[in-house]
Amino acid sequence: MPEETPIPYTHRMPTIVSTSLIVGLEIHVELATRTRMFSRVASMAHPGAPEPEPNTLIDPVVLGLPGALPVLNRDAIELSIRMGLALGCEIATESRWDRKSYFYPDLPKGYQISQYDQPLCGEGHVDVQMPDGSTHPIRIIRAHLEEDAGKLLHELPGGTSIDFSIVDLNRAGTPLLEIVTAPDFTSADQVEAFSRMLRNTARFLGVTEGVMQKGHMRFEPNINCELTLDDGRTVKTPVVEIKNLNSFRAVRDAIEYELREQPKRWLDDGLEMGAGMKSTRGWNDQRAVTFLQREKEDAHDYRYFPDPDLLPVTIDPEWVSEIRRDLPEVPHLRASRYESTFGLGPREAEALVDEREVCLFFEAATRAAETHGLAHDVAGKAAANLVLQVGLRLANEREVLVSDLGITADQVGAIAALRLNDEIGSSGADTLFEALCESDEDPAAAADRLGLRQVTDTGALGAWCDAVIADPANEKTVADVKMGKMAAVGRLIGGVMQLSGGQADAKAVRQMLLEKLKSGSCS
Repeated sequence: MPEETPIPYTHRMPTIVSTSLIVGLEIHVELATRTRMFSRVASMAHPGAPEPEPNTLIDPVVLGLPGALPVLNRDAIELSIRMGLALGCEIATESRWDRKSYFYPDLPKGYQISQYDQPLCGEGHVDVQMPDGSTHPIRIIRAHLEEDAGKLLHELPGGTSIDFSIVDLNRAGTPLLEIVTAPDFTSADQVEAFSRMLRNTARFLGVTEGVMQKGHMRFEPNINCELTLDDGRTVKTPVVEIKNLNSFRAVRDAIEYELREQPKRWLDDGLEMGAGMKSTRGWNDQRAVTFLQREKEDAHDYRYFPDPDLLPVTIDPEWVSEIRRDLPEVPHLRASRYESTFGLGPREAEALVDEREVCLFFEAATRAAETHGLAHDVAGKAAANLVLQVGLRLANEREVLVSDLGITADQVGAIAALRLNDEIGSSGADTLFEALCESDEDPAAAADRLGLRQVTDTGALGAWCDAVIADPANEKTVADVKMGKMAAVGRLIGGVMQLSGGQADAKAVRQMLLEKLKSGSCS
């Protein structure tokens, strides 16, 4: 019998119709305590701490030597509660310490003291302010306290290349607050906005210095995608955790990379989210790609068990109430208040709360302006303009904070009042601000000494206006203004300001020029 030609079997791969991003975030915050979590060795995360030689800030507790016993750091507990309250978390009345067992070269004990089923801070909630003015709700699952590991150095101190790695335990045992969110983020924009807000909040509360380059805050997004297929099904890709990102740009770029790549991986391997499917990836900043590190462990792989050397922590509710009472208004709420009260834009408000010292300086300047007779909303707007437009420019040039320029908040408030009362012009305010960075002189007296007072005398203004109008070089400009081209009047105002050496009141000059050209009167 003749052989039959086999009919080929074809299996059509489904087409991805749409992709939705799902991101949860883990944030590791090194607390700004003087000493370690469980020992009295100085912490490198404390403000002003020096950068010591590797392995010089260690002791038997850090090294986990036999017989060394941990002693709890109370300040770390308090700072964690402050951060938890700011995130709307429930604060536990009792918290327990657990040993999380795993091997890393920079983890000398072979385990990390952490919190597993009884974290210090429980569920919370925060609304993230987006650049377009909208808000996005984020649930906080927990914030638990633990100790940091050491780190591996891949070059010698000073930058000399080596072909091996050095274990440096100076960071081991630093108090570390791990904040875990629900997978509520649906875009890299939301993650970046939340990360910036979290850093500002932690720094404002004194919880951490938040220097990303020093590892004070490290972000670890957990990313996967929901894919809608052309056959009507939806599938979720396996979760990928990106480790130890220390810049907002890296956080954004890593998420957007995974959003592009995960659908491609699913088309190649068909793997879906499920038990044992999570993986850990690193981030290559130069190539802007993630790379596989290991398959992620599940919780049971860490062999958690209660630490036998540490008693559970009982938290007095009255202590929590005291911390809550002392908690300042957090930056994102201040920014919202500045927008609604002073009429600032979102970028202006965010710039004011970016540094705690600058924020407090601005508020002090606003109060000072009020003592000079300005209404609260007017005082805030005027003080914000000076701090943002003049102060930040000078601060950037001199590489200091606005609050460290030398000018006081009282002087800024006085300048704002002089400007709003039309006693000095905008350029005069800039000049006066810069001059007072080097002097404790009274602003009004300094304005007189520097000749910055605006001339409002109608006789003097009239003479300057007449001279500018009569100048043959301005003939076409004068004709344009008379024909209704109001933009041209700016050139005439500039001429008057030049004649007056910048002392003429620009608002009064504009009005007088228009009156003279309208009536045709010019002496």
